[in-house]
Amino acid sequence: MNALKVFNFLFLLMASTCLIGQDDDFFLQGDEKDTKEDVMESSEFSEDDGGYLDDIVMRTAGEDLRVLDYAPLEEIDVVWQRRIWRVIDLREKMNQPFKNEERPLFTILNELANNGDIKVFKDENFKEAMGADELTSLLNRVDTVTVYDPETYEEKIEITESPLNPHDIKRFRVKEVWYFDKKHSVMKSRILGISPIQDVFDEETGVFKYPLPLFWVYYPKARKYLAREYVPNDFNDVAPMKWDKLFEDRFFASYIVAASNSLGLRLQDIHPDSKYDQLLEAEKIKQDLFNFEHDLWTY
Repeated sequence: MNALKVFNFLFLLMASTCLIGQDDDFFLQGDEKDTKEDVMESSEFSEDDGGYLDDIVMRTAGEDLRVLDYAPLEEIDVVWQRRIWRVIDLREKMNQPFKNEERPLFTILNELANNGDIKVFKDENFKEAMGADELTSLLNRVDTVTVYDPETYEEKIEITESPLNPHDIKRFRVKEVWYFDKKHSVMKSRILGISPIQDVFDEETGVFKYPLPLFWVYYPKARKYLAREYVPNDFNDVAPMKWDKLFEDRFFASYIVAASNSLGLRLQDIHPDSKYDQLLEAEKIKQDLFNFEHDLWTY
């Protein structure tokens, strides 16, 4: 009798295992199965459209997310503020997403400017806008090349135009405001502008001369466009970040190069002969920001 019970138990166990192992299509009937196949086919591109989907699913999550405006801020609530200028060096490991191989940040900003989605400015005060022709000439290098006609051996001068390589941009300058919000009793920061920096070298010696801010982008107006662009995630391809979230969450490494002062001096003006002293001064400014907020709650 016990042997019969054991046999029945094993039979039921094997039957349930087989049912679990069946494909979902086994249980679909008629139109339901056809509907599932249509959905699967619609998630791929046909060959006529230029190829197949380079993924296992069509990813649309987050494309329609709305960027919330900053919370209303009144002048009376800002009882203290200070302007800070930072440099984001793309050679830092944390800043690798800025030079993404497919769509680096410079390419995104350049496309937004060329499409007329955002304005770019010559100055960091966002007063003098840069025209489309001026931007094009700035980001494209024009050279003259001497060529020879293979038939007549005549010498000709040709003008060639080469666009700026996005991967030649090694740094970005960020202008931001740190302020104390009396209404919410909290220290906050807001980014005002972003500028790609091009290193200028001496054409004859190749020695570095100075960093050149190409243009300034007013960040509050560019947020809604940056929210549509993904930042690659080195740890999970399914969970990329958006560029606006990267800046709002301050997910980047940077160092301070200037703070607002009555003489308008930068750290390199204060310590022109010592990079080490400039870094010490930058750390002092950073610590002062921390101590200001800390002292408000220390008795």
